[in-house]
Amino acid sequence: MEQQFKYFAFISYSSKDTEWGKRLQRKLEHYRMPATLCNEHGWQRTPIKPVFFAPTDIQPGGLTEELQERLKASKNLIVICSPHSAKSEWVGREIAFFHKLGRTKQIHFFIVDGHPHSGNPDTECFNPIVETLGLPEILGANIHEKIYRWPWINRERAYVQLISKLLGVEFDAIWRRHRRLLIQKLTAWLVGGIVVLAALVGAWAVNQPVDVEVKLEEVSLHNPALPPLQDVVVTLTLDNETKTDTIHSLESASLFANIPHRFIGEEVHITTTIIDTKLQHSFLPVDTTVVLSELIVIPVHRDERVYGDVHFRLWNAEAEETVSDVEIEIAGQSVVSDAEGRYSAFVPLESQKTAYPVKSSVSLEKDTIYMPCDENNVIVLRK
Repeated sequence: MEQQFKYFAFISYSSKDTEWGKRLQRKLEHYRMPATLCNEHGWQRTPIKPVFFAPTDIQPGGLTEELQERLKASKNLIVICSPHSAKSEWVGREIAFFHKLGRTKQIHFFIVDGHPHSGNPDTECFNPIVETLGLPEILGANIHEKIYRWPWINRERAYVQLISKLLGVEFDAIWRRHRRLLIQKLTAWLVGGIVVLAALVGAWAVNQPVDVEVKLEEVSLHNPALPPLQDVVVTLTLDNETKTDTIHSLESASLFANIPHRFIGEEVHITTTIIDTKLQHSFLPVDTTVVLSELIVIPVHRDERVYGDVHFRLWNAEAEETVSDVEIEIAGQSVVSDAEGRYSAFVPLESQKTAYPVKSSVSLEKDTIYMPCDENNVIVLRK
């Protein structure tokens, strides 16, 4: 009848290799075997447990009676091999005691540092007791064995080597599956990493300030004879914050720097004010709401009435009265002054100018009317 053991394995190590001991214990106790092998051998999916590791149960020390009992209750002895454990008296005693129990074939070596049989005390990873006891030639599972390009895969291969020896199964029977799972896990990590990176980049982009450029575009018919739009103050209002900048011509633009990215796609309020008082009424003011983007083009319209509406009165200075029924030609339009001497006409935008020649059958003191003008403008008859 097969002897029953409390522990599947006992980990022997140097205190300087404690982290490796903890890692190996977790790896062994949580390793899930293929279901087919478990069914074939009657194992649980995690058959390598419990694994005794001294810091989790008792304080490390000499081979006390309690420690000897732990070794007796362990089916296997796993020696973490490194130059530290090779110089450890206690590791040597644990190997010797387990050998004395007649379980030499259940001693397994897991190499984490150094070189086997190097002959150099600074690099030798096997404790001298191995040679003293004449233990069988064992290379052990070596995490630094260069089978694959990537060190982490070589470490995983060493874990599987040790597991296959502990369970007495063919290495390839579990390594192929383990490697396939590693590739699947790596792929999942890469995909997850890309998703996380994309999310981080998206969050970074959303929180990055942007520069918003605002341009004005004249959508009414352009007439080079009229003063161009220039020196316009553009006001941008978002939430309760107001920003202003000046556009000096239609070829330039205003720049609003460091606008929080969260406002992109949101509605903002934009108004314009012309600085030059002579031009303030030449273009219709802008007071609009737009969706914020990094480039905003605002249409502007010229007020056709400013240079198109011609109004004045004919005045006879000698008689001190207005003059009616006088035909006057301006911009190709002939109009007769009314009973109160008023003259009114509209010049289309394409023909507008800042000043119009005045032609009449009567003699006038001035033959030019300057725009803009209204009914308070007077043209006086020549005496």
